[in-house]
Amino acid sequence: MNISDFRAGTLQKGYQYKYFLPEKINHSFFWTDEGINELLERASLKLGELNSFSRFVPDTAMFIIMHIFKEAVISSRIEGTQTNIEEALIEEKEINPEKRDDWREVNNYVSAMNTAIEELKTLPLSNRLIKNTHRILLSSGRGEHKNPGEFRQSQNWIGGASLADAVFIPPAHTELPELLSDLELFLHNTEIKVPHLIRIALAHYQFETIHPFLDGNGRIGRLLITLYLVSTGVLEKPLLYLSEFFEKNKTLYYDNLNLVRTKNDIGQWVKFFLTGVIQTAETGVSTLNKIISLKASIEREKILMMGKRAKQGAIFLHALFSKPVVTIKDVQNITGLSPKAANDLVKAFFAEGILKEKTGYQRNRVFVFEDYLRMFR
Repeated sequence: MNISDFRAGTLQKGYQYKYFLPEKINHSFFWTDEGINELLERASLKLGELNSFSRFVPDTAMFIIMHIFKEAVISSRIEGTQTNIEEALIEEKEINPEKRDDWREVNNYVSAMNTAIEELKTLPLSNRLIKNTHRILLSSGRGEHKNPGEFRQSQNWIGGASLADAVFIPPAHTELPELLSDLELFLHNTEIKVPHLIRIALAHYQFETIHPFLDGNGRIGRLLITLYLVSTGVLEKPLLYLSEFFEKNKTLYYDNLNLVRTKNDIGQWVKFFLTGVIQTAETGVSTLNKIISLKASIEREKILMMGKRAKQGAIFLHALFSKPVVTIKDVQNITGLSPKAANDLVKAFFAEGILKEKTGYQRNRVFVFEDYLRMFR
């Protein structure tokens, strides 16, 4: 099908409302718009750069956790959650009680992503894996009563206080089995020659339009992008997340999705999506570059000057890149030092400006690797 001939779907009569029934997408797509070709080439090159850079960066796994935490914070913020990355990285008991639901939602997202990446080693990207991921995402917090891990059995809507004034009404739940089966088949159909980036752009649109869960659709839909790129080998490591691009261009994001449904303009959505991949991959390479430079400069200019503490200092610094918010107890666990020695090591890091103390307390102090965290804000 030529993308310019795409028909998004039709309005169907429900009980005192009309819902949108999307057309199935498991078929080939082609286009004559040269703008899509140009963006696709640039996006592919930028992902290649990100893959190459991550391949030559030692201990990339150390940085991946921070990318996931950043994604979790931003993706949850799009849904109204207010936790920042510093709060997300500390223990739940340290969080103000009124913010614990937000903290849980962000940390559930991290657990959901990590589990899904691990499950991809033994499971295909499928409705089963998506439901498993959703179950973890909504395992606690505000969404725990919204049928975690189960596709909806009732009508939902987007915007407005009720179905009567909703901005968008997704398909009836009775339509979900066929639509989700079609989406899954499209993701894995090897007989059609649709480039991976175009395929996941279309799949993300379709998933958001189907809106198969009572809650958490946006987060799962955004997470689906990274999972697909990893599962197909387009991304070697989970280092690309589009939530920041979507949040910065939130109005355009929703407008372009709605433009498909109202004007059948899937081409504009694809261009927007590819632009997001380009900008996000560029940011990813830049961030990795800054991280490597920061690590090297601290090792060269500060850790090597710590004398007898240099060995433990190097171990501690390495750990800070995956856990940049720490307590003295954390330092003991990381280094195996006594409480006094751990405290002295933290004092040395504090004196060198590597760590900053954020609580102002005399006890139960929390220290932050500020220069590193700033890269993920």
